[in-house]
Amino acid sequence: MLGRLSIAGRSLLVPHLAGTMGGGGSALRVCADHRGGINWLSLSPDGQRLLTGSEDGTARLWSTADGQCCALLQGHESYVTFCQLEDEAAFTCSADRTIRKWDVLNGQCLQVFRGHTSIVNRILVAKNQLFSSSYDRTARAWSIDKGQVSREFRGHRNCVLTLAYSAPWDLPRAPCSEEAVAGGLLVTGSTDGTAKVWQVASGCCHQTLRGHTGAVLCLALDTPGHTAFTGSTDGTIRSWDILSGEQLRVFQEHQGSVICLELVNQHVYSGSADRTVKCWVADTGEPVRTFTAHRHSVSALKYHAGTLFTGCGDARARAFDAQSGALQRVFRGHAFVINCIQVGRRHPGSSAARSAGAPVPREDGGRWAGRTPPDGPGVAVPADARPGRRARGRSGGAAGQRGGLLRLCPQVHGQVLYTASHDGALRLWDVRGLPAPRPVGPKRSLSRLFSNKVGCADAAPLQPA
Repeated sequence: MLGRLSIAGRSLLVPHLAGTMGGGGSALRVCADHRGGINWLSLSPDGQRLLTGSEDGTARLWSTADGQCCALLQGHESYVTFCQLEDEAAFTCSADRTIRKWDVLNGQCLQVFRGHTSIVNRILVAKNQLFSSSYDRTARAWSIDKGQVSREFRGHRNCVLTLAYSAPWDLPRAPCSEEAVAGGLLVTGSTDGTAKVWQVASGCCHQTLRGHTGAVLCLALDTPGHTAFTGSTDGTIRSWDILSGEQLRVFQEHQGSVICLELVNQHVYSGSADRTVKCWVADTGEPVRTFTAHRHSVSALKYHAGTLFTGCGDARARAFDAQSGALQRVFRGHAFVINCIQVGRRHPGSSAARSAGAPVPREDGGRWAGRTPPDGPGVAVPADARPGRRARGRSGGAAGQRGGLLRLCPQVHGQVLYTASHDGALRLWDVRGLPAPRPVGPKRSLSRLFSNKVGCADAAPLQPA
């Protein structure tokens, strides 16, 4: 049943909130300042700000303390495809073929990076380097200080969707490989069905990973193990040694495109167009568990402290017990596909945290240790999982539901859930009441999705809207 919601002068047609499992997922606040669907959501490392990029061509900075918009970033000439928020700067990329750097205090544009000849799909910031992937079939490395291209990676025969960076200090220093890994390795995935490993220092292709029979939509990188996991429209996941290029194993059980991957605790979690999430043993490819209850393609997922969060094309986010597979909560309220999710921590001393009656969970490992970019699986996937097709629907439009990009970048940062949707709204949810996190054993390696950042900064409490 639909109801009309008026927020900040906008009238949105949204489903009435129904009862949810596990105590319900009550919305704390709805922010509807954007005039188009939100394509991406990024949380700053210190947890104090959020950045959203929209189909309306703008990005907005939000305070996690009160959910208020604190800056409007204007300048792009087309829709914003992706964004990354750091403590001192914000970065956005767009279908206008540019990347922009912004001041997070006043919202002013500090730098425009020009050079790509088609849509810039993803960006990745690592120290003073910026990496980008584009529909122009290239990836590029940029000097953030100079705003100029330092390396161009050419070799893919179609759009470059996803990318990950492995820093030189995370790679083995054997004499035979020292020169190749001196500047680190960049891994890219493309709609041409391959992934490529590039030497950043030279710009040369180090390895081409061949085996998929469909587009490579998502990528997870185990840097210490120098292993890459790729998911494809062919329904398989494949693992690779990025130094030798050897295919290690094939994970086969999904009945649809593999849209997103997460690597944690020596397990691989995969979300698919077949409406399921599967858990696999990373070293053997053995399937362990299947998570059902989704009514559309699973666009992304995030494991945190015993809970698996998923986002789906049915406009709902869900929380599962990762060990049993039991559905714990459904978050309803958006009108169209949820494109992005993050979770922020409440201050342990706040009245809201005290009333929860449970300790505030701590993050595993604190601020992200890898040099892979923040905020989610980082791949644009059409609803029908056919690469290269993009719906330009606006909020409330039918295109947002039928052909909108299914992109979700879930992150768990505490007890406030942030969801951004193609309906143009940013919603804040109370996630108290989920079972207490189970303790986890030491990890063999701390692996990150190519655009996944987990932080543990505190945010001030929010009051229900």
